[in-house]
Amino acid sequence: MQSVYVAGVAITKFGKDPRTLSEIFCDAARSALGNAESPEVDAIYIGTMNPEEFTGDSNIASLIADAIGLGGVPAVRIETASSAGAAALMAGFQAIASGYYRRVLVLAGEKMTHLSTSATTRILAEVIDRRDRQCGATMPALAAMITEKYGQKFRLSESRLQNILCQVALKNHANGARNPMAQFQRAITREAYFASKFVATPLRLYDCSPITDGAAGVILTSEKTDVCLAGVGQGTGPLGLQDRDTFTSFAATKIAAARAYRMAETSPQGIDFAEVHDAFTPFEIINSEDLGFFPPGKAGEAVLDGKTALDGKLPINPSGGLKARGHPVGASGLAQVVEVVKRLRGAGVSKREFKRGLTQSIGGLAANNFVTILQRADAPVVQNLWPPNGAPIARPQKVRAAPAREIEEGIIETFTILYVTPDGFLPPLALALIRAPDGRLVMAQGEDETELKIGQEVFLRRVDGVWLFTVKSQLQKVQEAFMKLFQRKAVATAKDNRSGEPK
Repeated sequence: MQSVYVAGVAITKFGKDPRTLSEIFCDAARSALGNAESPEVDAIYIGTMNPEEFTGDSNIASLIADAIGLGGVPAVRIETASSAGAAALMAGFQAIASGYYRRVLVLAGEKMTHLSTSATTRILAEVIDRRDRQCGATMPALAAMITEKYGQKFRLSESRLQNILCQVALKNHANGARNPMAQFQRAITREAYFASKFVATPLRLYDCSPITDGAAGVILTSEKTDVCLAGVGQGTGPLGLQDRDTFTSFAATKIAAARAYRMAETSPQGIDFAEVHDAFTPFEIINSEDLGFFPPGKAGEAVLDGKTALDGKLPINPSGGLKARGHPVGASGLAQVVEVVKRLRGAGVSKREFKRGLTQSIGGLAANNFVTILQRADAPVVQNLWPPNGAPIARPQKVRAAPAREIEEGIIETFTILYVTPDGFLPPLALALIRAPDGRLVMAQGEDETELKIGQEVFLRRVDGVWLFTVKSQLQKVQEAFMKLFQRKAVATAKDNRSGEPK
């Protein structure tokens, strides 16, 4: 396999950009080509999530190739939801590694800020399972439900969980304040974090990445430079939350990480810093554990201890991450690579010399994920592969979907109260993942505003294709218990009567 190196890189200023998507792409392309030794490329790979709905532009590969003055050069558009930028990089990597091309331009971008929040929320929700959307679920709602389950699994009190999420937000905004290309360039305080409104409990406004415009560009080449792509990996997982066997880990990340570590012949201990997908603050915690940086349930403690801060043992999201740098969905996976390359080449305020960096990008609700390892040409070899002891790569197990009927009750597996709802749904909206008696899961919408808890018993009914749930009252539980007791006594009495009959 041909080695793949990085030549020029570029990133536009993230935030609200008055230019068209095409103009933003052109800015990134020209800057990347200008930073490379040669403007000649054999092909163009473009990552973008949904320009059709965000801007009304389709056939985007041809549009961009023509706009940047590279008409005639082969161009292709790649889409894997919010990991599209990382997917485009992998496609470019494969083209060089195979020997088919010598030099390619990888671009990724999105324009989102010109639309209303409700319209953008609707478009972003299209990447999640249709059954979840029918109940009014959005990406923040599902992320909140994952967070609630994470706190319950690792026995985190509400205050402990909130402090962990707050610290992630504070850290990344402080890092973003040092990044001139970040959307948010001002640190926040604990007071500001806790004063921010809930988007979907337990996630607040400062737990969610912003709506952003921006683009990034990378030149990949077979000619040796100071930075190479040492390892790349991709993994997929179930689209729907109700089809998963775990909610506090992302199998797609573990698969991608194992492949990237093995290709790079390294391990989590060989990584100097990382840019991980923190579209929501709890995702930084979960991703850090899935990448092997910390044991399950321990990444939050590491954040509180300062281990992932800019001057910590393992800086995570020194650029500010998606949380503060911004999240133009199609661009983020490639923007992470640009940030890592810049730091490997000595940019940034850190006094440490970084040799090897990692990026991790999530597509949708962690259904199509990528891990990329980049290193300096003089990086030391770390013979410590991952997973340990050559363990096989675990693949996600899909839970059997619930049928359209035959479920009348269940138990709350996890839940959220959604305060920023998509069009057609009024806030506050109660949503819960309900486990049926046979173990199957359904996403359901609450019929009242009862205080919810994991483990509560609920009644279920289906109306117009949507599951609705009502929390059982204490009286109803007592009545059910008496009913079951009477039924058991009746069965026992009938059995005794039959046994006493003459034969």
